[in-house]
Amino acid sequence: MLLSKDMEIAQRDNPILRGKAKAIPLDDIGSPKIQGVIEKMKLAVHSQKDGIAIAAPQIGELLQIFVVNGELMKAADKNFKGGGADLVFINPKIVKLSKDRREMEEGCLSVRWLYGKVKRSTRASLAAYDEKGNKINRGASGLLAQIFQHECDHLEGILFTDKAKKVWEMAPEEIEGLKNSVT
Repeated sequence: MLLSKDMEIAQRDNPILRGKAKAIPLDDIGSPKIQGVIEKMKLAVHSQKDGIAIAAPQIGELLQIFVVNGELMKAADKNFKGGGADLVFINPKIVKLSKDRREMEEGCLSVRWLYGKVKRSTRASLAAYDEKGNKINRGASGLLAQIFQHECDHLEGILFTDKAKKVWEMAPEEIEGLKNSVT
């Protein structure tokens, strides 16, 4: 899938990435506008070979939504419970983080082609709504827990490079072999 020119993924110098995303009223979740944003996000994340997740600000919308590419998630994490369907989180709030933290490799679709080590909790619990407005309470470990933290940071205007140590650049062809870095 290719993105249209008006749906490019915002890059690190775009001020929208530093904005604080707004909560979506529950009655608006099923609206054509919000459903359209979700579809654009799915299109955007699937347009990138290494796009495992994306937050709404990355497509120019200051809304509290992030989407996880279910196919890549399943391929990247053998412990992932769930099919290959995309996961949608609206108005997400991290409700619990483990004290156990470790440095994890991260990248970002909005900070191309930089990578770094970010200290993250190894487990996280998230409360949110799905794209139908159903309440979600989901715990995660490993890669999904890392994604929860990375994407919630995006919704607060924080990029992984704000927290990263040992930042380096990698060419797109080097990325092909990576499976477990958040982007």
